Amino acid sequence: MRDFLPEDVRRRHYVIDVVRRVYERYGFEPLETPTLENIETLTGKYGEEGNKLIFKVLKRGEGESSGEADLALRYDLTVPLARVVADNRAKLPRFFKRYQIQPVWRADRPARGRFREFYQCDVDALGSTPPAVEAELCSAVSDALVELGFTDFVIRLNHRQLLASILLACGVPAALQGTALVTVDKLDKVGAEGVKAELLQRGVPGGAALLRAFQAANDAPTGELDRLAEFLGDEPGGMSAIANLREIVALAAGTKADGRIRIDPSLARGLSYYTGAIMEIAVADLAGSLGGGGRYDNLVGMFLGQDVPACGFSLGLERILVVMGERNMFPPALARSAADVMVSVFDQKDLGSAMAVAGRLRADGLRVLVYPDADKIGKQIKYADSRGIPFVALLGSNEVAAGTVTVKDLKAQTQQTYDQAAAGAAIREALNDRG
Repeated sequence: MRDFLPEDVRRRHYVIDVVRRVYERYGFEPLETPTLENIETLTGKYGEEGNKLIFKVLKRGEGESSGEADLALRYDLTVPLARVVADNRAKLPRFFKRYQIQPVWRADRPARGRFREFYQCDVDALGSTPPAVEAELCSAVSDALVELGFTDFVIRLNHRQLLASILLACGVPAALQGTALVTVDKLDKVGAEGVKAELLQRGVPGGAALLRAFQAANDAPTGELDRLAEFLGDEPGGMSAIANLREIVALAAGTKADGRIRIDPSLARGLSYYTGAIMEIAVADLAGSLGGGGRYDNLVGMFLGQDVPACGFSLGLERILVVMGERNMFPPALARSAADVMVSVFDQKDLGSAMAVAGRLRADGLRVLVYPDADKIGKQIKYADSRGIPFVALLGSNEVAAGTVTVKDLKAQTQQTYDQAAAGAAIREALNDRG
C-alpha cells in the first residue's frame, strides 16, 4: 500500500481517463461499490488460494476480543457486482453493461507490479450468453491498451470446460481438477518443473501428461483447436468449448482485438467462479498479465437464487503503470508544472489584490498559484522556476494603483506589463505558441 506523489497521481489519472473514455464508447455504464463487504459475500468465491488473501476486518465493540471477522476489504470488483445485480435486479436492464474503476485489497506478497492495494478497471456484461459478449470485451480492452500506446500485447484465450476435458483425458479425476487448475495457473510464474512438483505434492495424477498436452499447444494458432479436438475425441464438453472458442475468434475478427487473440490451452486463471471462456492479456517483458477475465454464469445465482449469464474483463492499473513507466510511454505533458502562472506578493497589504488578479487569471482558464508570503522577489521567482512554473505575475504597489500586472516569462527572461483584464489572454497565447 503506497503513497502517490503528484507525478504518480497525474499518470494514474491519465490511464484511468483513457480507459474510462474507451469503456464508455462501448456503452458501459459506471458503477461503484463499498470498500467493505460482509465476509460471507466474499469467502468461497475465489478458490483456496484466493480465500487466504482476503483482508478480514475484526468485529467491533464487544465482539473485538473474539478475534472473529464479520467484514472484509473488497478482494475484486466482480463478486460485489454480482451482489449488486442480485440486490437491484428489478432496477437494472435485462442486458446490463457496467464499468468500475476502484481499488481492491489482497494480502499478497508484493512484487514488481503486484501490491496489496491496487486498482482494477473492470468491464462486465450481464444477461446474455452469445460469444459476441466475449468478443466485444476483448475489443474494448484492446482498444484501451492501443490508445495507451501498447502494440505488442496478446490476448490468451481458453475455456474452463476445455481445461476440464483435457484434465480428464490426462487422468485427473473430477475431484482433483480444482486443485490441478490452481497449480496449472502458476505455469508462467514457477515454470513447468515447479508445476510438476506441486501437482505431485498435491497428489494430482497425470502431471507429466498434462504438461505435455499444454506445452504442445501453448500460444498456438487457432488451427491447433483441430489437434485438441482429435486429442479429446468425441467428449461433448470439450467439443462444445472448442466450438465456443472458434466463434469468439471469428467474431473478434471484426473488432479491435483482430489478430491479437491466441488460443492457449494452459491458461487456467485460478478464480473458481469462471464457467466458460477465460482471457488474459500478456506482454513480453512482464511476468504475469496486464489483466484478464472470463465468463461466470453461476456467480450472480449465489446471491439471487437464479443464474444470470455474465462475462467480464479486468485491466490491472498498477501493472499497466509499471510497464508504461519502464517503456517511457507517458506523454511529456504529464510532467507539467502545478500551475501556468504564479502571482507574486510584494507587500502583505496587497495580498487581496493578488487574490483578485489570480481569480481573473483562473477565469481565463489558467492554473494559478498565489505565493502567500511577501518574500524578496528574487526568492519568489526562484521558487516558481524550481516548480517549473513558466510565468510570474508581478504585482507591486505601482501595478496595484494602475490596475495592471507585469508578466515575467521565465524561459525567455522577458517581461511585459498588461492591463489586468488582458493579462490572462496574453499568457494563454504564449502557452499555446509553445504547444
